Amino acid sequence: MPAPGCPPAGALGQWPGARGGGLTAAGAGDRSDDEVPDAALAARARAGDERAFEVLVRRYQAPLYRLAVRLLDDRQEAEDVVQDVFVTAWRRLPALRDDAAVGGWLYRATTNRCLNRLRDRRTVPDAELERLPDPRPGEQPERVVEAAAGVHALAAALRRLTPEQRAVWVLRELHERSYDEIAGTLGTTSAAVRGRLARARADLAEAMAPWR
Repeated sequence: MPAPGCPPAGALGQWPGARGGGLTAAGAGDRSDDEVPDAALAARARAGDERAFEVLVRRYQAPLYRLAVRLLDDRQEAEDVVQDVFVTAWRRLPALRDDAAVGGWLYRATTNRCLNRLRDRRTVPDAELERLPDPRPGEQPERVVEAAAGVHALAAALRRLTPEQRAVWVLRELHERSYDEIAGTLGTTSAAVRGRLARARADLAEAMAPWR
């Protein structure tokens, strides 16, 4: 067993975007464990099975990192958030009442940490949402410039949303979470989620109208 409060050695792989590049899978052990349901892995991890926790990290580290990057627009800060989520998860696994809910538990912890950081900011730093692809051979330069402008316009429009609206939009549109799942993540109701999403979509549609 690792020291109290610390995840298993090797469980936290190199996060995407970290120095060295790419995502290194955590716990490169028996890949047959990748087929084990979340509930079984959570139960085993709570009982002290380090490899089970490593599989959970391998399963969720990439989507949680993408979620944090979308919300924070800062890769280093996103890495810090996800690292902290897994460290905290290992320590608090005994408090998890429903093993099957471990995925939602991790999403909720990541989202809440990101929202807290966003609320502490006065402005969100500029960052591209995606790295623009290289122009295709023969593609007109003005098309490349127009695409870049559209990406920056979307990033700017997302930054103007409230943290809660931005979280709802990212969880629904990019991570395809259900309204009930988002409500559970944010500690609100499905009706409130639908309202925030409608407002976010309307604001984004207005901001992106010139690029349609």
